[in-house]
Amino acid sequence: MIAVTAIAGVVGTGLGGLLGAMLQKDSNRTVSLLLSFAGGVMLSVVCFDLIVEAIETNVGIYIVFLSVVLGVAITFLLNYLIDRHTNPEVPHIDANHPKTADDLDELIHSDHYYIHSSKQDNKFTLLVAGIVVACAIALHNVPEGMTIGASYASNNGVMGSSAYILAVLIGLHNIPEGMAVSVPLISGGVSKPKAVLLTALSGSPTIIGALIGYAIGEMGALGLALSLGFASGAMLYVVFGEIIPQAILMYHSKLPAFSVIVGILVGLFIIHA
Repeated sequence: MIAVTAIAGVVGTGLGGLLGAMLQKDSNRTVSLLLSFAGGVMLSVVCFDLIVEAIETNVGIYIVFLSVVLGVAITFLLNYLIDRHTNPEVPHIDANHPKTADDLDELIHSDHYYIHSSKQDNKFTLLVAGIVVACAIALHNVPEGMTIGASYASNNGVMGSSAYILAVLIGLHNIPEGMAVSVPLISGGVSKPKAVLLTALSGSPTIIGALIGYAIGEMGALGLALSLGFASGAMLYVVFGEIIPQAILMYHSKLPAFSVIVGILVGLFIIHA
């Protein structure tokens, strides 16, 4: 489980960092369609697999419902606190700016760090900005890892097809996220090899999430339901609250919507084929 999760988190993010280092730019259209497709498949896995497995633990639909709501609420709250702290310091984010990220660097707040770096602020300020970026990345990667860990626990400690599907999707989703980390670092003067390494390491919280999801899932039927439900809720917020809105804002077209639909159908086919 740890090896597969590491590949999804560290290698996926690192690959994005490598692409960012090579191109030093991103294609909004390509990234938008990639994000929306991955979001669609994640929705299928969450709604047609993970939540179904949580219900099948027979702990009661109310427990499953509350755990999903808790996952959504906590992820939203943490994301809100980070946005509230960083948005006032970014010049272009004002009353006229969308209430969600419309570029990759905004999604993980690497733009916040870059602004402090360009002003040559003191080391403590840069450290705080770096911690904020790390927290923003962890906020996405920990719930993603939890879905793998919870799926692993639900399959009696065996990597089932759902866990592998999730790992592939998370790796796919982490590629543009890795680009969002590396491009500002390189623009700020960090060497390409160091930027790629730092970007790859930023995906490590996925492993922590997988261990948390598995540990809770191993506590019995109630723990498994809570783990699956919480991870599902967190992923639902990430997909609906961030991935899909960002994909549409990055590429103003109906294609991201169709990409989500294709992703849902592909996910449904993979799960039940």
